[in-house]
Order: sequence, then C-alpha cells, then structure tokens
Amino acid sequence: MKVISENRCFGGVQGVYTHASRATGTDMTFGLFLPTEAAEGPVPVLWYLSGLTCTHENAMVKAGAQAWAAAQGIALVFPDTSPRGGEVADDGAYDLGQGAGFYVNATQAPWAAHYRMWDYLADDLPDQLFATFALDRDRQAICGHSMGGHGALTLAMAHPGRYRSVSAFAPICNPTGAEWGRKQLRAYLGPDEAAWARHDASLVMAEAGFDGPVLIDQGSKDQFLDNLRPETLAGAMAARRQPGAFRIQAGYDHSYFFVASFMEDHVTFHAEALWA
Repeated sequence: MKVISENRCFGGVQGVYTHASRATGTDMTFGLFLPTEAAEGPVPVLWYLSGLTCTHENAMVKAGAQAWAAAQGIALVFPDTSPRGGEVADDGAYDLGQGAGFYVNATQAPWAAHYRMWDYLADDLPDQLFATFALDRDRQAICGHSMGGHGALTLAMAHPGRYRSVSAFAPICNPTGAEWGRKQLRAYLGPDEAAWARHDASLVMAEAGFDGPVLIDQGSKDQFLDNLRPETLAGAMAARRQPGAFRIQAGYDHSYFFVASFMEDHVTFHAEALWA
C-alpha cells in the first residue's frame, strides 16, 4: 500500500492511499480518516460511497464528515467509484464507465475485465484495510450519496450482520425502473433483468429488508427526483415496517451542500449503532 498523503485533521489523520486491487486488477485509491483514538487500538468504521462522476476525494473534502467522526471516535473510509487507468474501459457519457461503476460486478464486455466494484467493496478493500489499519471489523456501518446511496443500501442488505446501520443521501432507489440504472445495469450486467434485481434497493428492501436501523435523507428540490424514485424505497420501507426514517428535507437539492447540511445527523446516527 502506497501513502499518497497524510494530514493532521481534527486530532486524527486524513490519509490517501493507493493499493493493487485483486478485484479490479488495477491500482485503486481511497481516503481514510482515523480519529485520535486509533492510536490506542481499533476503532469503529463508517464507509462512505460517492456518486456519479466522483472520486475518493469529493466527500473527503466537501462533506465535512471528519469533524463529526472525530467527535464520535470513528473512522471514515472514502473509496473511489470505479476502476481507473488507460487500460480500463470507459465511455464518453458521464454516467457510464470511469467514475460510474455503479457498485456491481460487470459480466459484459468491455466492462467485465475491471468493473468489479461489488467484490472490491465487499471483500478486497475491507481485507486490505483491516489488515493494515487500527479498525474494528465487528463495528462497521455504511453510508452513501446518489449512486453511492444505491451501493450502500444494496451492500448492507446483502450482508446481514456486517453493518450495524445504513444511511443514504438522495439514493438511486429504483435503478431497474429509472434512467439512472437501466442504462448502466444493461451495459454492465446484460439484458436479463432478473440479474438486475439484487442491485435495486427498493426491490431488496421489499423482499428482505435490513437487519438494523436505516436513515434516508432526500431533498425536496432535488433536480434528479425522476431518476432517484424515492417513493419506491419509502413505500418498501413502510410496507415492511422497516426500523428507520425516511426524511424529505424541504428546499434542498442534490449537491454536497445538501450532504454537508445533514452529515452530522448521519454520523451521529451511525455512531449510536456502532457504539451500542
């Protein structure tokens, strides 16, 4: 693992690291904030998955999460959103290819060679992190924004017992039924829509739910509501009587101004589960 940078931050360290990924077959970069308590022993960890066009850096520098994580004594992981490099397939559109991995394992050419973000986040990066840093594998939570909210929800529900809590800001709730989803799932997974279902948070919520608390924040003025389809996830949560909250925040859009406005709530929500 190569250290790109390490900076003192709210008493802890905000680092950026690169490592060779067995899942993607490429070098991958991620950010990791370790609070001061990590110097004494393993600390709980909150994963943050970013959205379309983002890298590891967007939330790391825009969300303001480190101050709240430091106050709660928890670590933050900021993975990238796709494999990258000259040998990695890409597309001219912003919502496919590099920066738009959609947190799935691609099965279709030309994406299958490297686009294995599900395995990267479920197995590869966790194995590297817990072997290298002072992180508590038994105390994990996960959060995300937009495409990252989709990834956080589907990963959490697919791994019962791993994550103590899950939250999302403006997640892509129903990718099998929206432009943000059908295009990417068809490209990465092929035309058989049965293979898409496990990557649709609303469908998985309706079928299985999550074995812990859920927090969703959605802005009422989000310019991408038709692609996010929040009503599908809210309905699935209500039908299952899923423990948690789905909040519509009046006047907020899809930006990181929205994310930063409610980040304290999300970090506190996860800290309560992680330290329980």
